[in-house]
Amino acid sequence: MIIPLQITFRHMDPSPALEARIRELAARLDRFSEHIMRCRVVVEPLSHHSHQGALHDIRIDIMLPDEEIAIRHAHLSDHAHEDPYVALRDAFRAARRKLEDYERKRRLDVKSHVAAAEGRICELDAARDGGRIETDDGRLIYFHRNSVLGDRFQDLTTGTKVHFVEEAGELGPQASTVRVIA
Repeated sequence: MIIPLQITFRHMDPSPALEARIRELAARLDRFSEHIMRCRVVVEPLSHHSHQGALHDIRIDIMLPDEEIAIRHAHLSDHAHEDPYVALRDAFRAARRKLEDYERKRRLDVKSHVAAAEGRICELDAARDGGRIETDDGRLIYFHRNSVLGDRFQDLTTGTKVHFVEEAGELGPQASTVRVIA
């Protein structure tokens, strides 16, 4: 981090042990992004809560060169957050996930979608609720009736042209989705 960590305790006495834990968790964030410019952490008990122990609201603000990540972790239904260390753990996990998303976006790691392949149904087995698709290169791809989109499985016939998305199955290649070509 370029600018030092800022820690604020609101409506509670500062805790050296809690502050040390915050510093440790914040230092770990540097592993996920070297672009962190500033990090502020606010710890506050929710005094208006009606249960026995006060839940802890943890706010983490992380400033990056072109984005700000704001985490607010106050789970009113989670009694584990009566322990500030548990609330800190959950808040910093959320911050880590947001930083990982930020870095993926920064590196342009975009999820690519597999284009649907084309083939024709060469075999149907109604008793086993499945069939096979022959690809243009002669391979056979298994599909289950649940993979058929839009059209009903029982209306399919051999020779029908289909688009499909191939994936690895337990017994070899299989189609995750099958759509009849109109």
